[in-house]
Amino acid sequence: MSGRINWGHTCVDIRDSLPMSATGKIPYLMIDCSHGNSCKDHLKQISVAATVSRQIAAGNRSICGVMLESHLVAGKQKYTDKASARYGQSITDACISIEQTANIFADLATAVKKRRKL
Repeated sequence: MSGRINWGHTCVDIRDSLPMSATGKIPYLMIDCSHGNSCKDHLKQISVAATVSRQIAAGNRSICGVMLESHLVAGKQKYTDKASARYGQSITDACISIEQTANIFADLATAVKKRRKL
């Protein structure tokens, strides 16, 4: 779910976006923590992912994954030439760092473990 400003990751957004399956199967959603859900602020991906983690931990089984804008170094750089480029930092969209990404993955893994116990 992505593409709209500040929409797509709350409990209500997810509930309202799920069509009822005629077969009774749970539809799955992958949540885009970047772009519209983070209002194009790469650091807000962390709070969006935390919201998603809380929903997973509470038992939401329709969330199957997240998308993140991630790179080795947080932020982005304006590319002028190879000599001045910072290795591991995006030249397109601003990204969260690899350390921030690892923390999000750890939170998501904990949430999935909690959901499995429900």
